[in-house]
Amino acid sequence: MNSVQSVSKAQGVRERLANGLIAATPVPFDENGKLHEAGHESYLRHMARQPIAGVAVWAHTGRGLMLDGETAQRVLRDWREALPETVIVAGVGSRDPNFEHATARTVEMAEGAARIGADALLVYPPTWLRGHSSPDQLIVEHHAHVAGVGLPLILFYLYEAAGGIGYSPKVLDELLALPEVVGIKMATLDSVMTYQDVSRQLLERHPEKLFITGEDRFLGYSLRRGARAALIGMGAICCDLQAELIRAHTVGDSARFLALSDAVDMLAETIFVRPMEGYIRRLLWALVHLGVIPLEAANDPWGPKLARDEFDNVGRTLNALALVTPLVTKAC
Repeated sequence: MNSVQSVSKAQGVRERLANGLIAATPVPFDENGKLHEAGHESYLRHMARQPIAGVAVWAHTGRGLMLDGETAQRVLRDWREALPETVIVAGVGSRDPNFEHATARTVEMAEGAARIGADALLVYPPTWLRGHSSPDQLIVEHHAHVAGVGLPLILFYLYEAAGGIGYSPKVLDELLALPEVVGIKMATLDSVMTYQDVSRQLLERHPEKLFITGEDRFLGYSLRRGARAALIGMGAICCDLQAELIRAHTVGDSARFLALSDAVDMLAETIFVRPMEGYIRRLLWALVHLGVIPLEAANDPWGPKLARDEFDNVGRTLNALALVTPLVTKAC
């Protein structure tokens, strides 16, 4: 694929995702760590009715780097079939500490996603380069290899303290200059300054690229800092609430935006709390409370065990939100 075709393909995905919600979806498992068939199928049907621009499969929320090959292919194929008109983003990466092996594995994963029908790729940060004496060129080379698969790319900036790897301004400029790149997802968690610095660089130097927030805990503020789409785990539940928040910001409805932002913060401050890896189980619990999946499907084989009162707390928050805004009852 030549650069003109790459730009055109990336532009098409960018236009479909702009001002939209991309849900990073969890996978329902039974207590034995097997895909819960009924829960999975019920969740697919539920999400097919939601106002989303896309879904991110194989992302961290969906334990993309943990799934066995058969389950991973099944999950992506099912999402593709269930949402034929929706942008399907596939997370690709590797846990291998060896650079060459990790890049080869990432490319292999990307090729598999392309065969199944993914529209774009979310490239996990190359965390195996943390501590490397000269990581910058290797980071760029890694992404260039993945770009060779031919699908549009979404960069993923995950701050090092949050488990990612820092990209220097020079590296960001080189990555954002790749014609296959749609934009960048920012997930800095408690480093608001990093979010501010990168957002300023993106808006000033690469305004044509899509700035995608991954900030569940400060979604409203991240939109005010220039994000034009959201790819978040919280998007797996209560989609109407978050999609309407994005819409209110886009059209300049300040009063509605502020009210919805408070409601979204209430939800985020229940789901995304320590232990942070427990957020996936909390999302699944929310789906139980919302009547989407059964309790026996709300298992995360790789996450921490959580106390029963956390399950109850998720339910209380959803009930409180239903009193604050009818969007919760309508969408969730």
